[in-house]
Amino acid sequence: MARKTKEEAEKTRKDIIHSARKVFHLCGVSRSTLEKIAKEAGVTRGAIYWHFQDKAELFFAMREDVFTPMVERTDSFLLSDAYDNPLDAIEASLKEFFRVLDDCSVVREVFEIMISRCEYVDEFASVQEEVGRPAQEFLKKMERVYLRAAEKGMLREGLDPLESAQHLLLRYSLLQPMIYSMLARR
Repeated sequence: MARKTKEEAEKTRKDIIHSARKVFHLCGVSRSTLEKIAKEAGVTRGAIYWHFQDKAELFFAMREDVFTPMVERTDSFLLSDAYDNPLDAIEASLKEFFRVLDDCSVVREVFEIMISRCEYVDEFASVQEEVGRPAQEFLKKMERVYLRAAEKGMLREGLDPLESAQHLLLRYSLLQPMIYSMLARR
């Protein structure tokens, strides 16, 4: 048997991630097996294990495959120096997040998996902290932007940048039902 090129191996990895997303969405994460994912991808379970240690690692690869470009896009607004008022950068970043969520079915699918099709039990009980990592990173970025706004005198007197970021993150988490309803309408 001939060895695969790096390009072929990367295509196989991407196919496995794409197939995992489809199977996770259809079956739920806990009821998805590597066998089902392998069948969907047209590969063997061994091929999955070549690329991923276990289902949890594959789950995170699926999430990162979609979230990394989205985070980069929203961060390009949030962390931009193009806005005189840092609060405008926050608004632009959030608008971009919802635009991406509305425009991209793959992003919506992954959010739906994360919100309603991932049971944090069995092998996934230990990954819940890692699942929350992006929210913690978002909180730190928001705090920095609110701090910039405070330094420029654009944050209302008496507001603490960390508390403001936490409040926004809380409001963001309260939006999850709205996000879910957006997903359900599709």
